[in-house]
Amino acid sequence: MARSRSSSTSSCAAKPRRRSLSTPSCLGPRPARSRPAWRPPAGAWDTHFHVLGPQQRFAYAPTRKYTPPDAPLEEALRLHDSLGIARGLVVHANTYGFDNRVDLDAVARSGGRYLAVVRLDGSASEAGCKALHAAGARGVRFAFNPQHGGTLDLATFDHVLKCIEPLDWFVELHFEGSALPELKRWLESIPARLVIDHFGRIDPRLGLDQDAFRVLSDLAKRDNVWIKISGADRISHTGHPYSDVAPFARRLAEVAADRLLWGSDWPHTGVFDPSRMPDDGMLVEALAGLVPDEAVRNRILVDNVLQLVGLPTH
Repeated sequence: MARSRSSSTSSCAAKPRRRSLSTPSCLGPRPARSRPAWRPPAGAWDTHFHVLGPQQRFAYAPTRKYTPPDAPLEEALRLHDSLGIARGLVVHANTYGFDNRVDLDAVARSGGRYLAVVRLDGSASEAGCKALHAAGARGVRFAFNPQHGGTLDLATFDHVLKCIEPLDWFVELHFEGSALPELKRWLESIPARLVIDHFGRIDPRLGLDQDAFRVLSDLAKRDNVWIKISGADRISHTGHPYSDVAPFARRLAEVAADRLLWGSDWPHTGVFDPSRMPDDGMLVEALAGLVPDEAVRNRILVDNVLQLVGLPTH
């Protein structure tokens, strides 16, 4: 995977523009969801979901790869209420470029339920990050999988890392699993806490002995590396209950039970095939199959997140 060292571009505020006719529209989430057979523990977190729109107030970036329908704060709150989720991390969606206003607005109007993971460019400053921290940001995300451009600007990454260091934020990374062997040494050199999205996007068809998962397992043993066992629906080739993903979740739980996280990935942006749009209730239900040990599952949903964001654990 190429990683550019060119200077960062784009400002932090996306201005409203008319959507290009060539920008494809992806699907929205299912309007109805099933009820999981089990209930998450009190204080459970969804560490990966996005808030989108309303577009009349929060316009998407003109450089976006696709256009999702609105998935506003009110729908996120209803989703979490219906699933028994108490709190959440609003993860910045790349459809907004570097404009974090929708994420911070969701935090401000969530009644104390949500915190945010933002996106920053080369214009980031320590003062600006302190202001974001006061508004509820606790992490910064870099998405450089092919769907989001496929490159990482290392100069910008290093600059942002310095800006967030005094705040003890975590760095969230989204990349393709095939890149893991190449990225291993670089990832090991990063002093900050790292959160790897969606099982590292490994391919379950390649088995537990594939190079990418061996690297992910080695990284998972490091005290500063956290892994989201989210997006099972994105990497699975068998569908719900994602039995092809279960061996990977269980192996990760063996080596890093205290640094695994779960997220719904609602509203599942970038999905164009209706058959690939998951039922959010079934995603919660599937977690019991991915992590059968209830005590470990409860740590993933509660205590691990509290530790990550710097809140007292029970």
